[in-house]
Amino acid sequence: MILYEYPCNERVRTLLRVEHLFGRLFFFANGNDVNHHQIALATLFDLLEISDRTDLRSSVLQDLERQRVACSALRQHPGVDVKALDEVVSQMQMASAELGAQGRIGQVLRDNEWLASLRGRLSVPGGSSPADIPSFYAWQIKPQEVRVRDLKTWIEPFLALYRGLELVLRLLRESSDVVPFEARQGAYQEMLTGKTFQLLRVWVDLDQGVFPEMSANKYVIWVRFSTQDNESRPQPVTRDIPFKLARCNV
Repeated sequence: MILYEYPCNERVRTLLRVEHLFGRLFFFANGNDVNHHQIALATLFDLLEISDRTDLRSSVLQDLERQRVACSALRQHPGVDVKALDEVVSQMQMASAELGAQGRIGQVLRDNEWLASLRGRLSVPGGSSPADIPSFYAWQIKPQEVRVRDLKTWIEPFLALYRGLELVLRLLRESSDVVPFEARQGAYQEMLTGKTFQLLRVWVDLDQGVFPEMSANKYVIWVRFSTQDNESRPQPVTRDIPFKLARCNV
């Protein structure tokens, strides 16, 4: 089964984008090739850029507090595993304390003149060539363990954000049961009664050769399956498609 996710508001969309960047960062930072490390640095600068444009720290802290209050309210519900609930609340408190103790995310990178110069050059097509920035080439030919150590040092200021973000999204994703449905002639609609969701998750079998296009508001959830033609353009399908859906909200 292939999983597709659709954020129902811009806040969750930003969190998913940042999660995607962290996944790419960790993958390439752990690579062996110097080209992997260049992509890791470029991704790190993308994280720095998105941190400059949005107050990620405050947004994640607010989400952690909101989810902590919601989880604490569940203590009085029958059948709740209080021990597991207390563990989750403890994780939230630790993540909030760690992230709250930080100043501006990634400030150490902004204060590093060499990284600030490299950040500008990597945004230029071909700007990382030895002819443009020989100091970067000198760093690239250093032993792998030196490059990995440097990358870990530069990534470390972002880890508190990552841990808070990962916890927020994990609890959001676990907030809903997964329910099987069928999209008749490739389309599924569900009328709502004013309830809003934060995230839709759709699983569909790879053998179906389709992908979902989704939208949601307080009135309706809409899922439409499409395939791709020979030029990769989306084309709606008209056959019935079995799929699974989770409607997540905390």
